Amino acid sequence: MKRTIVLLMLAAVTSTARAKVDLVTLPSRDTVQLTIYNSADLTLVRESRSLTLKQGRNNLQFSWANTLIDPTSLEMLPKANADKIDVAELTYPPRVRNLGLWNIECGVSGKVPVEISYLTSGLSWRAFYMGTLTQDEETMRLQGYVRVTNNSGEDYENAQTRLIVGKVHILDEIAELARREYPYGRPALPLPTAPPTPRQPSEEKAKRRFAVALAEVEGEELRRKEIKKEGLSEYFLYTIEGTETIPTGSAKRLLSFEVDDVPVVNLYKYEEQRYGPNVVRFLSFKNDAKHNLGDTPIPGGRLKVYRSAGGQGHLSYAGQSSFKYIPVDEEVELNLGPVSDVVVEPKLMDFRTENYRFDQRGDVSGWDEVRDFTIEIKNTRDIGVKVEVRRNFDTQYWALERSDSVGDFEKVDLDTVKFTLVLEPRSVQKFGYTLTTYQGVRQEDWTQASR
Repeated sequence: MKRTIVLLMLAAVTSTARAKVDLVTLPSRDTVQLTIYNSADLTLVRESRSLTLKQGRNNLQFSWANTLIDPTSLEMLPKANADKIDVAELTYPPRVRNLGLWNIECGVSGKVPVEISYLTSGLSWRAFYMGTLTQDEETMRLQGYVRVTNNSGEDYENAQTRLIVGKVHILDEIAELARREYPYGRPALPLPTAPPTPRQPSEEKAKRRFAVALAEVEGEELRRKEIKKEGLSEYFLYTIEGTETIPTGSAKRLLSFEVDDVPVVNLYKYEEQRYGPNVVRFLSFKNDAKHNLGDTPIPGGRLKVYRSAGGQGHLSYAGQSSFKYIPVDEEVELNLGPVSDVVVEPKLMDFRTENYRFDQRGDVSGWDEVRDFTIEIKNTRDIGVKVEVRRNFDTQYWALERSDSVGDFEKVDLDTVKFTLVLEPRSVQKFGYTLTTYQGVRQEDWTQASR
């Protein structure tokens, strides 16, 4: 059964060996902030609480039973009267599990706001998106979401949530540190006293430096619930406005952004060697200002695409695709999968050989192979479509001649040609071409002619 983190104040009344101790339960968190670094199963937690301290020595007990908190990352910082409050040390009583004791020397009495920070694991997030195309499919409303999952063992109520995009290198897995029976190993082992070398920092200082680096970027209040994005060194920080309650064992979907009228390009591709006999639909857009985006990179995720179907808010499913991180000013092309409403049918109409070459013994040493093709493209959709047909050859020695003027074509590489056509709604187009490939010594003739 999950046990919530418990903070207790121990006020020592006398200093004798059998002193009476008052046990006081601290108030709940005033605020809590989660910075979730998904790539490393790492989350920085920053809590603010108001402690009632007495003048002199105070003892504060912190328990993390049944959670994935790394106890060696615990830090406390007074937010008022810092010159009169000394958080002297954090000790871990021997043979007592999941318990730490802060010793605080206080020059004032009364309520003091403090910030407690630590690293934990078990919190993660992933991005996913919904795109809704207009009926003409020229623009799209793009909605971004993040799903935050909490398996840390701790409930976080009214938490401000921040998400990190990027990779971090840490010396130890936080989950493994959290599961240690004792924070620094067996109680009998002394703590290391020699300072770490610059090239091999201690795991505690390395994690603390990382926690401080993450803590330097503060969130701002926005007028609507959205994500604020900021650069943080080689990482990128997304701050979700407002607060959310995320109990342990639960997942919550949060709106990241919503942008209307993102210009998109629909392209239907046919390439038998790559996609088989099917036509595959692609959707592309660019993460820049011209496409009503471009403020920040877009985290990788899965996009489900729908199309508006009438004026009553009905949607039809168009496909889905996963994509990786999209930097600013970069274009993404999404494979939405095969379709049946656009069909490409190539046919070989004729085959012949000609232009034979013979060697000194009268044997055939070269020839041309000539093939006549027709390609028929059917668009059964109620809107116009752009179709790209690629044809791959088994040689780099070839020449192509069109038998009509339908569409454009271009050489893509040594053995590939691309035809591009635009079809009207519910229409059919057919075009033909003659492919000549050069065999044997005829390849030398082709090479000389192409120079």
